Parts: sequence; structure tokens; C-alpha cells
Amino acid sequence: MEILKNKKGTKVKERKGGNKGKIPGLPSMPTGGQFFSNLLTAVLVFLIISTLYSAVVGNKNKVEEVSVSKIAQDISGGAVKKIVVEGGMINAEYTDGTKKKSKKEIESSLSQTLVNYGVTAEKLARVEVEVKSESGFGYYALNLLPFLLPILLIGFVFWMLSRQVKGAGMQAFSFGQSKARIIDPNDASQKVTFKDVAGAKEAKEELVEIVDFLRNPKKFLDIGARIPKGVLLMGAPGTGKTLLARAVAGEAAVPFFHLSGSEFVEMFVGVGASRVRDLFKMAKKSAPAIIFVDEIDAVGRVRGGGVGGGNDEREQTLNQILVEMDGFEPSEKVIVMAATNRPDVLDPALLRPGRFDRRVTLELPDREGREEILNIHARKKPLGEDVNLKVVAERTPGFSGADLSSLMNEGAILAAREDRKTVAQYDLIRSIEKVMLGPERKSHILSKEEKKITAYHEAGHALVASVLPHADPVHKISIIARGNAGGYTLKLPLEETRLQSRKEFLDEIAMSLGGYVAEEMVFGDITTGPSNDLQVATALARDMVTKYGMSEKLGPVALEGSGGRALFGGRGVDSRDYSEDVSAKIDAEVSKIMNDAFARAREACKTHRKALDAIANELVEKESIEREEFEKILVASGILPKKKKEPVA
Repeated sequence: MEILKNKKGTKVKERKGGNKGKIPGLPSMPTGGQFFSNLLTAVLVFLIISTLYSAVVGNKNKVEEVSVSKIAQDISGGAVKKIVVEGGMINAEYTDGTKKKSKKEIESSLSQTLVNYGVTAEKLARVEVEVKSESGFGYYALNLLPFLLPILLIGFVFWMLSRQVKGAGMQAFSFGQSKARIIDPNDASQKVTFKDVAGAKEAKEELVEIVDFLRNPKKFLDIGARIPKGVLLMGAPGTGKTLLARAVAGEAAVPFFHLSGSEFVEMFVGVGASRVRDLFKMAKKSAPAIIFVDEIDAVGRVRGGGVGGGNDEREQTLNQILVEMDGFEPSEKVIVMAATNRPDVLDPALLRPGRFDRRVTLELPDREGREEILNIHARKKPLGEDVNLKVVAERTPGFSGADLSSLMNEGAILAAREDRKTVAQYDLIRSIEKVMLGPERKSHILSKEEKKITAYHEAGHALVASVLPHADPVHKISIIARGNAGGYTLKLPLEETRLQSRKEFLDEIAMSLGGYVAEEMVFGDITTGPSNDLQVATALARDMVTKYGMSEKLGPVALEGSGGRALFGGRGVDSRDYSEDVSAKIDAEVSKIMNDAFARAREACKTHRKALDAIANELVEKESIEREEFEKILVASGILPKKKKEPVA
């Protein structure tokens, strides 16, 4: 019913999505339906243009064509006012405004033709005669256009229809070329420097040498030093691996080639290796340069795993990367940077000295780092006078840089939604819960009985956390549905620590079962609400036994790696390094831890039943309780709130 956060701030999120549409790298081919649709459109356009042309031509006044002798008789009779001669055509304009035309022999002149038909010189002198030369571009265009226009139109239609197919065919020649995007060092709009990266002091210090080498390689080469060819950035999602790689390129002012590891691999063998060769070829021409491969585990996994059937495209791509980084043609001024959150699955040849021989680990930022990151993301946001980013940083342990960026953005959205010009502290506090749990589900209206059950459930969590000595203090309790949670209890540690003890884990499990215990004690029944609590608590108990050596019977033995039962070295997902007898002991130890935690949670709720009822009643009335109100209820019930320890002088 709620999502909990431990001292390390570990959060488990399910990401859904995928590539929809065309396969990356393959040219898009027009379908049959698209072709016939385009053809029908072109035919309709042609018919419309032809109709308009015919209408324009047909609307012209038709001129009556007569014989030359008839025109000669009319000239003799004084009925013709003007004659226009165009080559072999005679155009006669009569005194009554009518027009007639006739044809004559091109070789003979007009006067000779008319004299032959009996027209005297006096009669001809009374008529205005104009001779036009039929030559030049306009003449030929006027005569040829009616014939050429339909032909050109049909040719244009077929060219448009075949353009898609021709373009798709031409893409086959670039199928093996690299898909890398390039960021020019002079592009100020995309330039990122170390000033834009916060919360990763140690990582930036490791990368300063890379920047110094790209700026001044002679200093290192003169003393015989060899700069690392590969830098592997490792860390949880959202810790800023890609941003840090861009900052290195921005500080060094060199071209930055970046692409994803999945963009190398295609279903055709050899394409990925060809793209690797093309990528390094481009980078060498632009040297000094940086190549950045994001999510390199997509192509750099351990070879020989037998995954992928008979297609060894991924392995050939990896082999080509290995050769380009440290093979027969080493590149001195091209540095390869890569990022992954699964370094345990990478091939050992990729991690040996000479390739990715410098590994930089990016961890989740501490309180000071979170405050610096918040200041960076607050640069372009108008903040209110009450905003205190230090308080926001204290309430966000376990947040990554991406989470903090989303937090500031959500705060600005909340302010804009309420038509305010500045972002207030209240907006940022609300956005913390929205990033952690999701938006409020205002349409999720609980009945009185459900509301009471939820209130006692969350009160059980909060009470057990306040009573047990090694549990984190409660900062807020709410029965307002958010995301998949019907309610939640927000706990934050008094001090951020890197290590967690066995006692802290046991109190964490007991606190997770507080809602289960409260429901059973008060209502005598169990709902589906504690399902997520049971999953989290059981997984933590199993990790204590199999990973951390915190079992009394099994002792200091690690039975599973940090990545669980992940594929590694050819082993399947279901492979185990222990016998069935040990597996039974693991189950027994996990069950013992859960039962002991259940008993402790039950004892806490039973002993402080008065406080449990007070917290639940306050939740039913107000739906949310902040830390100050919650501590007042605890004090009234005889429970001392947890305070931060004073430093020893």
C-alpha cells in the first residue's frame, strides 16, 4: 500500500516501453496501399489540371476560317479594315468587328497573293497591313506547350511515386555507415561544461586529466605518459553519466560523437562491425575527438554465453570495438568513453588495461551534492522568497540527478497550473512526493470502512518506526492515494550513512510489517493492502541471508551475487551455487526473520495501542499528518520522538 525508502534511498521502479515502428537501421519501404493511394491522388490532380486547361482554351472565341479568295473579295468590297500576317496565316479584321482567318502559301508575299486574286493596289492601300515574325522562344513555347505539358506532368507524377522506392534503395548503400550524432565544440546551444555538472566531485577530478590531455597532449607525451584510451562511467540510472561525458567534450572543445550501444547491432551479420569501423574512421579524421557509447552493455556482454541462436552479430561487433581500441591500428588522440549501469556483465577483454583501463564510478549525490544540483536546475526558474533548497535537499535522500531535475520541473508545473509567476517552497515539497510516488489520484474515493483500514495501516507503520530504536523517523503520513499506493508513510534518516547494520535491517522489516499487524489487530482480518510491504520485507530478509552474511545459522557466506541470479559467464537465470539442503536452510532463516519482525511489530502496536488509535483517528479526519503534528501525538502518548545526536566535542 505504500512505497518505503531506506537510508540509502534505494528505490525500485519498473520502466515500461520499447521500440515501436521500423527496425533501427533498416530503410522504410512504402507499402502497397501507400503506392496506390499516391497513384490515385496523382491521377486526380492530372485530370483536374487537364479539365482546367481545356476550359481555358475552349473559352476563347473561335475565329471562322475562310478561303483566300473570300478575303480578297471582301478587301475589294471595302469590308476589311486590317490584316495581320503571321507566317502562312492571314488574320482579317472587318469593319463590323468580326474576324476571319485564312491560309496562304508561305513562299509568296501577301500583295502578290491578293493581286493574283484581283485585288487592286488602290483597294489594298486602304487596308492596314501588319506582318508579325513567327520566331523566338515564345512562338515555339506557345505551339509546343499543349503537347509538352501533359507529358511533363505525367513524368513528374511517376518521379514522385518512384522517389520513395529509389530513396529506400539508395539507403542500402549507407546501411553499414555509423549512426553517431556529432556535437560540434563551437555549438554554444549544446555545449556542456563542468559548471553544469554537480554532485560528482570525485568523478570530475578523475576526468580532468582527460581534458588536460586533449588540450595539451604534448605535456604527457614528452614525459612518456600514455593517457587512458577508454573511460568507463559506471553508476545507477540518472546519476549523470551522459552529462559528464558531454562536459568532458565541452571542456576540451573537441568533437563529440555519441550513440547508443544498441545502434551497432542489426539482424545482419557484419553490419555492426562495419559501423564501428566507420565511427572510428570519422573520429580519427576529426582527432582529437571523443567517442561516447551509451549503454555499452547492449553490445559488450560476455562472449560465449550461447544467447542469440546462431547469430553472432553482437560478438563480431564487440570484436571490432576491441580491435579499434587497442589493436593493430591504435588511435592516439581518440578517447572512447562509455556508460553502463551493469558493469558486472561486460566482457573481461573490454575491461583490460589498454582499453577501458580507467573506470569512474558515479554514486547517488549526498546532501551537499543534491543542493548543488538543485541550484543548477533552478537557474532559469523564478523562485519565491520562501524557497530553501537546503531543506529540499535534506528531504530527498537517494534521489539521483535526474530525479532532482524532474523535481524542479514538477514544482514549476505545479506553480504554472495555479497561475503563479514564481515557484514556492510548497510546490517543491509537493513535487518530492509526486516524483517518489506519482500524482495524486483524486478520483480514487475510499469508503468510510476503506478509509479507516488505510488509516490504521499507515498508523501501524508510523508507530512501529517511532518505537523501534534503529528505524528512521517519520516525516509525513498520508492516506491520499498516489500512483499505485493507497497511502504512504514517508521516512527520512537523521543522518546520511553509507553502511547499514543488521539491527537497522531488522527494524526496517518490522516497520514494513506494522501495517499488516495493525489491520489484523484492529479488524481481525487482512486485506490486500500489505502485499507490497510483504514483498519488500521478504526480499530484504533474503538479502540479509544470501548476500550480507547476516544469518545466525548459515553465517558469513555470500550465496548470491550483488546482481542476484543474473546471466553471467554463460550461467542461466535459474543456476544456483548451493544445494537443496542449503536452499531449505535459507527459506527457514528468512521465515524466522519475518516471524521475529512480526512479533516485534505486534508487541509495539499492542503496547502503544492508545497512540495507534490517536494517529489513525487524526488521519481519518485530516488525511495527511506532517512531522510536527505526528510528534505531538507521540509525546501525548508517552513516546519520545527521535532527535539528531549532538556531535561529540
